[in-house]
Amino acid sequence: MLVLIGVSVLIFLIARVIPGDPARIALGPNATQEQVLKLRDALHLDEPIWIQYGYFVRDLSRGDLGVSLYTNRPVTTDIAQFLPATLELVFAAGILMIGLGLPLGVLSARFRGGVIDNVVRVISLLGVSAPSFVWAVILMLLFAFFLPLFPIAGRLATEYQIERLTGFLLVDTLLAGNIDAFCNALRHIFLPAFALALSGIGQAARLTRANMVETYDRPYIEMARSYGFPEWRIAGRYAFRPSLIPSLTILGLDFAAMLGNAFLVEAIFAWPGLSRYGVAVILRKDLNAIVGTVLIISATFLIANLIVDLLIAWLNPRVRYGRENT
Repeated sequence: MLVLIGVSVLIFLIARVIPGDPARIALGPNATQEQVLKLRDALHLDEPIWIQYGYFVRDLSRGDLGVSLYTNRPVTTDIAQFLPATLELVFAAGILMIGLGLPLGVLSARFRGGVIDNVVRVISLLGVSAPSFVWAVILMLLFAFFLPLFPIAGRLATEYQIERLTGFLLVDTLLAGNIDAFCNALRHIFLPAFALALSGIGQAARLTRANMVETYDRPYIEMARSYGFPEWRIAGRYAFRPSLIPSLTILGLDFAAMLGNAFLVEAIFAWPGLSRYGVAVILRKDLNAIVGTVLIISATFLIANLIVDLLIAWLNPRVRYGRENT
């Protein structure tokens, strides 16, 4: 809670010092001075900044983030519309990051010094060496233009009419029992999710490999081998699980950071998500929408860190029992 309060104060101050008059930007160059002054009064822009923040806290306590000058709708309505698209994209990217990065790291550590290890290390280096938007352009050129295997824009083809119950199209299509629409939504999300996940896949593979190589040198691994345990059991049970604990912290931060890093990927693939919306409102100095978007992203970041802490406590008995004894 203290972190969110600090974030709200910081982003509130930053949003107010961005050059430009929000009222003039919202109304356009043809608006009269009287109209601009009226909107400034409605937004309390002529009040001292601490009074403006007081109005903001009062409205926030009632669940009101104000009206967006960009869409002329309540900010809560905009967030409810755009947030599920970004969360679905980030969840898909997180699944790819964990589902590909961790096994690649295990293979690289298991066959260290061999061909598989070298190939995985090259893939990891390529993944972390370029930002997500570069991979988005490369993947679009390869798999949408040269090899037209995937669509390049939107979340679902226009011929599918699906009732938006949760906002997560992969879930809504399954709830509707429309497998064709589900496959179409899956094809739409694959390229942006993979572009967003590539950096995390490379980092997950590198961290897992480094931690497992260190674990393989522990005495209990040699003891397990002396007892004749198969290598797959040693790798999966005795080497991977302890190595996963330090990797989880970084992976949790990467997962949460995807919310902020998704805006360029969303722009390239015309993905109607919250990150793309956030960039649009920043360019128009939409104060209410800026603060609301940043608060939601910050809250999601904190929730992701909390989940990672719980997973670490579950995987590491020393952390769990240490907390119980304090």
